[in-house]
Amino acid sequence: MAVTTQPGRSQLVLVGLEGHRDWSSGMFGCFSDCASCLCTYCCLPIMMCRLASRLNECPLMPCCVPCSIVAMRTKVRTMGGIEGSICKDCMAASCCFGCTVCQMSRELDSMGI
Repeated sequence: MAVTTQPGRSQLVLVGLEGHRDWSSGMFGCFSDCASCLCTYCCLPIMMCRLASRLNECPLMPCCVPCSIVAMRTKVRTMGGIEGSICKDCMAASCCFGCTVCQMSRELDSMGI
């Protein structure tokens, strides 16, 4: 018996790469969710590990992977069909790290994750 095709992964894209909507809240809307704002301000590493866990990533990823915030933001944006680019994700994380973490938490809440 000869194998004529190799078994492989199917390549399925669920959402267009360019996205179709904006974030549900602005990057500087931290005070619309005081609980996540306070948790981010007081315990940033715990909040980042919680975000990683909510994204079905290893909870320790933020502690072990450099620039993991950019990867997590890109994943949130892709999962939610949000417009943007990796460059914009990097700029947002560089501009205000804490606000970026809070925005991602609010977006996951909005998406029901």
